[in-house]
Amino acid sequence: MKASRMPHRRGDIVSGMALRRLVEKITPKSVAELDRAKLDQFRIDQDAHALDAVGDRQRVAVAGEVRSVRIVPRAGAPALEVLVTDGRGAVTAVFLGRRKIIGVSPGRRLLLNGLTVKDRNRMLIYNPVYELR
Repeated sequence: MKASRMPHRRGDIVSGMALRRLVEKITPKSVAELDRAKLDQFRIDQDAHALDAVGDRQRVAVAGEVRSVRIVPRAGAPALEVLVTDGRGAVTAVFLGRRKIIGVSPGRRLLLNGLTVKDRNRMLIYNPVYELR
């Protein structure tokens, strides 16, 4: 009898779904997925809001990692814009009148507390209270 025509009992073969789950478990995840999972766990550990669930005009505590830091002039005065992401969304912390904050650099983790404001398609927090982590 050919191998393809051999009768199988129900317990002899692994179902397609079980095999797919097994392959997913042993296949290494991408670096982006691992980073996202670590940032999400950091947010949970800090008891902070998820950035994808934050709305306009809400007082929130958010935790995440600094992606970029830039100086932008606003009304003739400098403003430091810090883009923070938690793996689910992003928020820009705007520090008015500041050119730099010691310790705030890309890759650093922060906890921000403040009032969110929606500006076109991005979420902002002006002059938040921050903690370096």
